Amino acid sequence: MKDTQILSTFQELAPETAAAAPARVLVFDACHVGVVLRAVLFVEVVMGVAALFGATLLADWLGRWSLLTGGAMPATLVWLIVACILKKLLARLGSAAQQLAGVLLGAVAGLYGCGVLFFVGLLDPAPWLACACSGALLSALLVAALVLRARGQMPAAATARLSELQARIRPHFLFNTLNTAIALVRAEPAKAEALLEDLSDLFRHALIERGESVTLADEIALAQRYLAIEQLRFGQRIQVEWALDPDAAAARLPPLLLQPLVENAVRHGVEPSAAGAQIRISTERRGASVVIKVTNTVPAGQGAPGHGEALANVRDRLKLLHDLQGQFRSGLREGVFQVRIEVPL
Repeated sequence: MKDTQILSTFQELAPETAAAAPARVLVFDACHVGVVLRAVLFVEVVMGVAALFGATLLADWLGRWSLLTGGAMPATLVWLIVACILKKLLARLGSAAQQLAGVLLGAVAGLYGCGVLFFVGLLDPAPWLACACSGALLSALLVAALVLRARGQMPAAATARLSELQARIRPHFLFNTLNTAIALVRAEPAKAEALLEDLSDLFRHALIERGESVTLADEIALAQRYLAIEQLRFGQRIQVEWALDPDAAAARLPPLLLQPLVENAVRHGVEPSAAGAQIRISTERRGASVVIKVTNTVPAGQGAPGHGEALANVRDRLKLLHDLQGQFRSGLREGVFQVRIEVPL
């Protein structure tokens, strides 16, 4: 590979990075099953506490709670549905405008809940102002909780990106990769060029801002570049098997989620074993979800690999993106370590 080809990879990054302006993002997202369940539970608890005022008997309290629930639940569901439908429109607004819109939407939802009770004859006269203020207050609390949840994703994503960037340039990995390229330059220049191209792609992927999620296809492509480098380094010691379902390619994942799992499979499966290890990456669509598995053999007598920090990072970022819809499991059994991830499609 010519010097100009290598340098061009890094020169292209400068204009992109400099020109990139902070993009407006959605500060609260109501389009999650976990968010819906928590919002409904939160409103029910508040209504239950509110029903205690003026109730002297259990039957009286249950009656008041049922009445409040009859208005609060439709209002809550309307707020969640409209907030989800307007998700893309809200994302175009600034942070303060999004939060204000959420509160105003809550006031409208409160009026809707009051209207439901009024028109069925359970609330006459209807306290319209109280309903609007209650809806605004509850929605303000819910928006605040969702904003905190969204902000919690930023440090995790930044930490993960920094960790992966450090992994790409850590002396051990870079030293071995360049040594492999040097050894191939004269004997097999085509392989040496391919190796350096894969290395530059890894740098490019780590440095470019990708947003809060990428497709599974993108993550697979990155993992394939990484394993192509390690294949040249370890030769027959590393045996890689891919079982990819094309229907699963559109699933969304946090950036740089799959590659650390593959890297750990190499570090804890291939490197410690003179005989090498087998690595298998599979994806499968199952109805409305996608299952991703990263499996590797470990040396005989070795306990669970030291993946703790990487696994915790992956688990946390997956939970922040998909909440209850994202599942993560890992375990060692009979000399085989497996990570299993399930995400919605």
